[in-house]
Amino acid sequence: MLIRDAEVFDSGRMDVRTRGGVIVECATGLVRLPGEDEINAAGGWLLPGLHDHHIHLRSLAATYESVPLGPPQVRTVTELAARLREIDRNLQPGKWIRGTGYHESVAGPLDRAVLDRIVPHRPVRVQHRTGVLWQLNSMACDLVGLDSNDAPGVERDETGRPTGRLRRLDSWLGERIGSRTTDLVAVSVAAAAMGITGFTDATPGLAQADIDQLAETVDAGRIIQRVHCMAPPEVSEPDGARFTLGPTKIVLDDFDLPAFDEFADRLRAIHAAGRPVAVHCVTRVQFILTMAALDSAGVRAGDRIEHGAVIPHESLDWLRGQRISVVTQPHFVVERAEQYRAEVPAEDLPDLWRLRSLLDAGVGVAAGSDAPFGAPDPWSVLRAAVHRPPEFHAAEGVSLPAALSLFFGAPDTPATPRRITPGAVADLTLLSVPPDQAAHHLDAELVSATIVAGGLVYSGQ
Repeated sequence: MLIRDAEVFDSGRMDVRTRGGVIVECATGLVRLPGEDEINAAGGWLLPGLHDHHIHLRSLAATYESVPLGPPQVRTVTELAARLREIDRNLQPGKWIRGTGYHESVAGPLDRAVLDRIVPHRPVRVQHRTGVLWQLNSMACDLVGLDSNDAPGVERDETGRPTGRLRRLDSWLGERIGSRTTDLVAVSVAAAAMGITGFTDATPGLAQADIDQLAETVDAGRIIQRVHCMAPPEVSEPDGARFTLGPTKIVLDDFDLPAFDEFADRLRAIHAAGRPVAVHCVTRVQFILTMAALDSAGVRAGDRIEHGAVIPHESLDWLRGQRISVVTQPHFVVERAEQYRAEVPAEDLPDLWRLRSLLDAGVGVAAGSDAPFGAPDPWSVLRAAVHRPPEFHAAEGVSLPAALSLFFGAPDTPATPRRITPGAVADLTLLSVPPDQAAHHLDAELVSATIVAGGLVYSGQ
């Protein structure tokens, strides 16, 4: 492929030639060769392909068959009841209702009793906005045999009866419902139209069968992007040109934090198996525990913090010194502004969703959407990173080139931006306008072409 007359990110106006999935020439005045596809960029901005460094692909696919039940679509208990009953009326008998995005600001904590009062005669499951919690009505509890599950994640009332609230039991629930969405074509196609050339799937605890199935989906072309998948250390990497295994995901919850020695030993074991770790940290205590455990266990190249929602200023030197990257979600200060206004203590606001202060301190930073728990559109992330809401420390906003670079990292080195240069992988995102115009209209509509391994996977023309 020959891309003519592009404004190449950080390099100026030139032509770019790819061959065999690799960039082979970047110069002016290149001449089209026989059999070579050609794109006239007409001065459009050519970027390294956008890689979403934190996403949950199967969960995102499942939202295509789900109903949003939290803000901004649903804000009150009246609206919640009306929406569930509307879905119930229009759904075939026996089908489950699957709700997503619920937050307590709508109707307080959900449990089987609340849901039974709204829809008692159809199985209902509602996922909390954080993705940590599923909330089931009584019919759903009976169908999955919840009474026989003694896992710590099953909440029970004072009589020992399950309340219908399940923490971190996604796999258990999915196996019993038998409705896990595996058709990821729609997700992949939508992402290509937004300029996304790769994903890092951050779903924790995937088994070998899950990994093999996802790799086969990539190999069969149902996912056209690259996929880098977090996995436990015992999982083997399947064959596939666009599929790789990444770090081992560790999820921390304040209500069930591991003992320090146990956590540090787990880090050592994962490192000894040859894997870095990706630790889910969304609170101050989770972050500080992770710092201490890594100091004890030692740091391996590729260790990373997922989210980093609250990062104390005093820890910035530690992050830089240990070369630990932070994969963050700048758009959450926009999407969850209402929640943060009500719930985040004033003293925590300066540490909430840091961005510029991390970069200024020399900490490696990358971005991911966390979809479906955040919007899957990287352009919404970019808008929030550049135009930080004033109420959440506008000084944490960054320039457009710095924001874009959060998506340029290679899958295994997310905080090291790739460049468009000979020898680099030919994953590219072409915008229809030059940089100065793009800065005024940060939207997926700007994407003119998306190229993965030198092949055109999306054209906006």
